[in-house]
Amino acid sequence: MPSSGPSSTDAVASPTATTSVTTAQAPAAEASWPVVLSELLAGRDLDADAAGWAMDRIMAGEASPAQVAGFLVALRAKGESVEEMQGLADRMLAHARRIEVAGPSLDIVGTGGDRAHTVNISTMASMVVAATGIRVVKHGNRAASSSSGSADVLEALGVDLSLTPERVVEVVGEAGITFCFAQTFHPSFRHTAVPRRDLGIGTAFNFLGPLTNPAQPTYAAVGCADARMAPLIAGVFARRGRDAAVFRGDDGLDEVTVSTTTSVWWVRDGSVSAHTLDPERLGLVLHPVSDLRGGDAAHNAGVVRSVFEGERGTVRDAVVLNAGIALALTRADSGTGTDELHRDVRAGMTDAEEAVDSGAALRLVDRWVGATRAAG
Repeated sequence: MPSSGPSSTDAVASPTATTSVTTAQAPAAEASWPVVLSELLAGRDLDADAAGWAMDRIMAGEASPAQVAGFLVALRAKGESVEEMQGLADRMLAHARRIEVAGPSLDIVGTGGDRAHTVNISTMASMVVAATGIRVVKHGNRAASSSSGSADVLEALGVDLSLTPERVVEVVGEAGITFCFAQTFHPSFRHTAVPRRDLGIGTAFNFLGPLTNPAQPTYAAVGCADARMAPLIAGVFARRGRDAAVFRGDDGLDEVTVSTTTSVWWVRDGSVSAHTLDPERLGLVLHPVSDLRGGDAAHNAGVVRSVFEGERGTVRDAVVLNAGIALALTRADSGTGTDELHRDVRAGMTDAEEAVDSGAALRLVDRWVGATRAAG
């Protein structure tokens, strides 16, 4: 297994504490920017309260661009911890426009940053999962470093992104899937735009999206291209008591890849187990990553329809594989061993293939577009 993959000795392997994202935490009385920055510059981890204090200041627009940039750079230079990421995510959620979706639901999302410029695999996988009958509440934004983010390709398909939070909830009931546009649900995050743009580097904020879905779905399938951050994200889900699969293709993709093995951090019942998922064990042939390369939003939207209309090949295999791991999460009898993971993902892939081959995935796209347009 590649050295960048998961290890059974990961520090986050067995987090057991849980936290509520709806209860405000009082910041440490002595918290201030000099104190917080000094701790980070000394190489010491912040506790969740201190990290949350900083996030509260940023989300409230009370931090200067220099303070925001200094905090993000110092945090990145030290290396983020599970507790820091949890503190940031929890307070970001506290400033969000939250929604509640009845019954079990799932999000499939990638952090981006793999620079591979692939088609929108997780977005297509989310549609396939929804077509099997699992409610999907997807959280995403426009492209930052790629040619087409989830919001861009959905807009190109005809999905109306301008819905109110109330209507977003109604749409999932009508179509089985809905989209939480980050700009709508996290208005306070606008205060980070200038310092992040001026820094021009990846920071902790690049990894908060999967942790801050305003619906907090029951399950999360998360792709993360950063080998160090992936287990930290898994650790936050474990501390929250939420089931999740966090994965990184061993070729560097923020997807379950079809070119080689994928490192998986499987989160179940507050614990994280590390595995290597092999597509060949699942009956797939390996494909080069270049076969997944996409284009702009219009091009990628065309790929969505082509795959759902029956086109076979690398993109279909990748979509089915990523839908398969998401569906494996929803199995009540899913295990935590590597053999069980392959068994459950293969079962999920079978359901995903049926959703595509029967036309259910294509019908879902049209139903989703219609539901959002009817809202206007």
